Amino acid sequence: MLQPFAEDVWLLHRPLRFWGVETGTRMTVVRLADGGLFVHSPVALDAATKAAVDALGPVTAVVAPSRFHHLFVGEWLRAYPDATAFACPGLETKRPDLSWKGVLGDQPEAPWRSDLDQVFFGARWLENEVVFFHEKSRTLICADLIFNLAQHSSRMTRLAALLLGNRGPGATWLEHVIIRDRRAARAQVDRMLAWRPERIALAHGAVVEHDGADVVRRAYAWL
Repeated sequence: MLQPFAEDVWLLHRPLRFWGVETGTRMTVVRLADGGLFVHSPVALDAATKAAVDALGPVTAVVAPSRFHHLFVGEWLRAYPDATAFACPGLETKRPDLSWKGVLGDQPEAPWRSDLDQVFFGARWLENEVVFFHEKSRTLICADLIFNLAQHSSRMTRLAALLLGNRGPGATWLEHVIIRDRRAARAQVDRMLAWRPERIALAHGAVVEHDGADVVRRAYAWL
């Protein structure tokens, strides 16, 4: 079920296999100042999850922050027809079947402008991820910016993490291949560091509860 992570921030972890490896995935829900809910990287919506979400408030926005985090957006929009859906750049063409309100960029959209900041991490072109920051709780909210699979319960997942160079919360060696414009990537990461996040709500692996800025700094120190 939904677990409190910080003030007005809840998380829900679900099993998920990617390329045959159990990486898990995680949804983040933020209650905005107006009482509406911002749903980041939505997971499958069963009756228990819907009841738990409804107890927090009305769903205002459903966000697919990465080109790999979109599978369950449709069922959330069917369940919450008054909610608006936003896609990371490129996802609107990958999933034209979904009724997107808009495409995310570097500036927060109206529904969450008073509560969340964001950065389009476009230098990671494979995912086109948009990273968010909840200033009230100093929580950085991401999908694939940071992985933390080295201590996963699955031996196969731990082995995959080792092969990818993910020995703690951070990036992998894949970023060295994916990121072509290091100058742009450095500027985007520096914007995230300027938030001085304390916590990191991430999709794959254990969350980061302390020293979030240091984790991001170490992960991308090579840029």
